[in-house]
Formats: sequence, C-alpha cells, structure tokens
Amino acid sequence: MNLSLYNTLSRRVEPFVPLDPACPTMYVCGPTVYNYVHIGNARGPVVFGVLAALLRRRFGGLRYARNITDVDDKINAAAKELGAPITAITGKYAAAYREDMAALGVTGAFAPDIEPEATRHIDQIIAMTRRLIDDGHAYAAEGHVLFSVASFPGYGKLSRRDTDEMLAGARVEVAPYKRDPGDFVLWKPSSDDLPGWDSPWGRGRPGWHIECSAMAEAHLGATIDIHAGGIDLQFPHHENEVAQSECAHGGAPFARWWLHNGMLNFGGAKMAKSVGNIQRVHDLVRQNPPEALRYALLSAHYRQPLEWSDGLIEQSVRTLDRLYGTLRDLDDVPAEAVIPDSVEAALDDDLNTPAALAEIARIAGEARKAVSGDDKATLKAQLLGAGRILGLLQQSPADWFSRGASGDDDARIQALVDARTAAKKARDFARADAIRDQLAAEGILLEDTPQGVRWLRKHG
Repeated sequence: MNLSLYNTLSRRVEPFVPLDPACPTMYVCGPTVYNYVHIGNARGPVVFGVLAALLRRRFGGLRYARNITDVDDKINAAAKELGAPITAITGKYAAAYREDMAALGVTGAFAPDIEPEATRHIDQIIAMTRRLIDDGHAYAAEGHVLFSVASFPGYGKLSRRDTDEMLAGARVEVAPYKRDPGDFVLWKPSSDDLPGWDSPWGRGRPGWHIECSAMAEAHLGATIDIHAGGIDLQFPHHENEVAQSECAHGGAPFARWWLHNGMLNFGGAKMAKSVGNIQRVHDLVRQNPPEALRYALLSAHYRQPLEWSDGLIEQSVRTLDRLYGTLRDLDDVPAEAVIPDSVEAALDDDLNTPAALAEIARIAGEARKAVSGDDKATLKAQLLGAGRILGLLQQSPADWFSRGASGDDDARIQALVDARTAAKKARDFARADAIRDQLAAEGILLEDTPQGVRWLRKHG
C-alpha cells in the first residue's frame, strides 16, 4: 500500500515518501493556552493523530511534535486580569488541553512524541533571529526585530496570494519602524509589567511565527516531512514560517508536505472565540460520550468544512450504539484484531476517514448477517482492527452501554426490561407498556434483537 496526501504547497495529491524511510517527521500547530480550547481546535489533533498512527505502522517510526504556545498577548491579558503570573494561566490550560485531548483518544500511537513549549525555546528563537539579521533577512528597529518580506522572493508561495491581497487579509500592523507594511515581527519589546527575556535587542518576547520555526528546527531539523494545522493558519502564520525558516537555512525547504484541515462551522458560521459560537471540549466530554465526539470529528474528510451540531453528536452516538451492539452480540466469539486492507486503503487515500468509517459499517453489517462461527470470528477481528486504527471500538460493549451509570442502576434497569418481557409473554400488555414508558422517561431505549431485548441510554 502507498500513502498519498494532498500537499497545499503543490495543490496536488502526491505519494508520500519521507526523507528518512525509517522515521518520518511531522509538526502540528498546537494551542495557545489562555483558555479552554473549543471543539474546532480538536479536529487537527484527532485527524492528524490518525495520520501519526498510520505513519508509525507504515514506516516503523515517527518523530511527531505538537507545540504549546505559552507566551502571547492573549495570555498576558488573561494573567493581568487575574493579577497572576502567566505560568498560572498557561499551566492550568495546558493541563486541561492534555486532559481533553486524552478524553478524545489522542493518546498512545495517536499522540505526539514531543510537546515543545515556546518559553523553553527562547535561546533557539534568539539564535534563529540573529541568523536572519546576519543574512540580511531581518532588521532591528525601536526594540523590535522584523522579517523583511522583500528579502524572500518566494513569499506567498504557500497561500498563493499576491502582496496586496495578503496585506488586506492579514490585518497587519502598519508601524512607522517597518520598512515594508508586510514585514512581520520576530521579536518585540516588553514593558516591565509584561513577560520578557534579555536579548541583543533589549528585554522582550518572541513574535508568534518565529516560535514554531525555532521549535521545529530544534526537534525535527531544518527540513521536515509534514507540517499540519488548520486552514486558518495557512496565512499569515504558515506563510511566515516558510519565509523565516527557509531564509534561516540557506534556502533549504522547510516542510515538504503542508496539510490543512478544514474549519468546524456551528450555527452557520466558523466556530471561533471571536464570533462567540464555540463549544468547549472541556464541557463536551463531560456532557457526551467522548468517543462519539471523536467519531463526529472523523465523519467528514479532514480538508472539508464540518458542520458541528447536537444532531451530529446524536447521530455519532447512535452509530456507535449499533457498532458496539454488533460486538456485544459477538461477545462469545474469540477474535484478535486484524486491520482490513479496505480500511487501510481508505486512509492511504489522503486520510479518507469517511470512507474508512463506511467500511467499518459494511463489516459490521456483514457480521450481523454472518451464520458460521468462522465468518463471525473473521468479521469481528476486522471490526476490532478497523476501530483500532481510528481510535474507536476499543472499550467493551458493556462499558459503552453502561456509560455514566452505576452497576446497581444497570441491575435495576435490566430487572425492569426482564419484567416487561415477562409481562408481554403473559399478555399483560398494559404492564409492559407502563414499564416501557417508565424506561423511556428515564432515557432508556429498547432494541429488539435476535438475541433478545437490548437496552441503552440516550447520551447527555
């Protein structure tokens, strides 16, 4: 099997061949930790985590970094409002981010090897900034250091925008110390009430873009195989990373593949804190089965927008109910997970998770119709293996269906279900209907199967 990925740089789907065939490198832009992240911020970690697991299977190794931005004007504002040091803000929300991503299954083979923090790479940021000045690609002015866009003829090759369009769309600060309106900050001065570090240009702090370039260089080298992130980062963040990294490395390519995931829309608009239409992961994983949220994030192709809604979550829960119900009916069939070629092929096709999920549904459908023990074992093994490479179907059916309930409550509900079955056999339909209504009022759904009546809880 051969993996092909859409490269934003070339605007083509290309066969993926890493520089080191034993260990590809990948960098994914992580969060700015000044608050809880919203579910749109989780799409990249979930989807590119599936890619990370695929790369580890295919090549036997992977060097994967996903950064933490822990110095930023928004962080400074939050710290000032609380009257606390920035570490009080960043420590709390970085820990919450890791906890929320773990709840969504971004662990193990799906997780980064390295999670570099900007404040731990100030020396590398200063060193890269000095190289850019020495090579004529940056200049110091009034305590700032700015990258000179005019010094890099390839500027704009990633986003494919002309200069006027880039300036209009970037909301750039036009300051008197800039040589060109498009020049962007590598280092800026800090007043006494702001975090800062000593540098050749005075006490200050890094600009946003230089942080990722310096961290990628420190952990992955001058040229990396894959750089990924949200499409909203393509310009100016990723465009500026390309410019400063290639200039700092004598023209060597920065990233050979650029991957961008589409945005989540909610209520007809892009989900964003500035719009005020966000749903926080921290809340969602407490209100819904986290695996259903993961399924929902994988339900659309990563490059396409995804319309987020309560209905999408509901549909994901129902789909997982059916899949786990299939596994529950095969509980007595021994099987070891086997990855189906059809599911692996779907992921090889530019990480086509909707096609992979459709294959899982097909396998489950065949398993429900299977008669022979061998067929049941084969299909159960494929279902478990397909789920494993997507981070799904890895808990027991009993755990899935008893989510959020105590064992005592499970026993009470099962007793009611059994009483309803007995009432129907005795043709006491009034009693059976009363029990059914009682269960429905408690959010318990009943499902008739060849193995008998199954029950499950509505989520939320």
